[in-house]
Amino acid sequence: MANTIIGEDKLVKTISEFKKSLKGNTISIHQKEYATVALRIAVARRVLGTSLTITTEIISIDKDTVVVKATGTIDGKVVATGHAEEKRTASRINQTSALENAETSAIGRMCSFLGITNDSIASAEEVSAAIEQQDKKIQKALSELKTISHAGSFNQWLTNYKTFLSTLKETNPLTYQSFMSEYTTIKSNLKSKGVIQ
Repeated sequence: MANTIIGEDKLVKTISEFKKSLKGNTISIHQKEYATVALRIAVARRVLGTSLTITTEIISIDKDTVVVKATGTIDGKVVATGHAEEKRTASRINQTSALENAETSAIGRMCSFLGITNDSIASAEEVSAAIEQQDKKIQKALSELKTISHAGSFNQWLTNYKTFLSTLKETNPLTYQSFMSEYTTIKSNLKSKGVIQ
């Protein structure tokens, strides 16, 4: 009779496959590599298939904060849980998607507690969001951009933040992507008002 992989052996195989899939699939933030939640889930699903059940539960939700719990079950046995809290005021994205972000973070943390991690409980998304909140320069740049009243001040803004944005793109690509999304919205608004062309 052939040996079948069950229980913990499935998890060991999943962790091994995850470690093999890291090369070229992580995001570098401040010279440290982080795996995304999407990568963690993709490997878990590829190896565990329907043996893995992921359930999420809203622990609390109000006008300011969302807390979500994720539970990972393999073959009917609870193996790990993860929690996440998101503030609706933490970012522009959280104003409309705090629940979704909390769910993703909770699942990422649960996967980390399963052992599907590259030595960091935090996912690339979580680290990027934390850095973005801590980085007052990003908020200052966006605030200044919103107050631009003519093309000259827009060009000066570009000059002032060129090096900063280049560094941000290199050291924290997820925060840069989020910044550029907001930048594009603000720039479009300035164009519609005739401030810039």
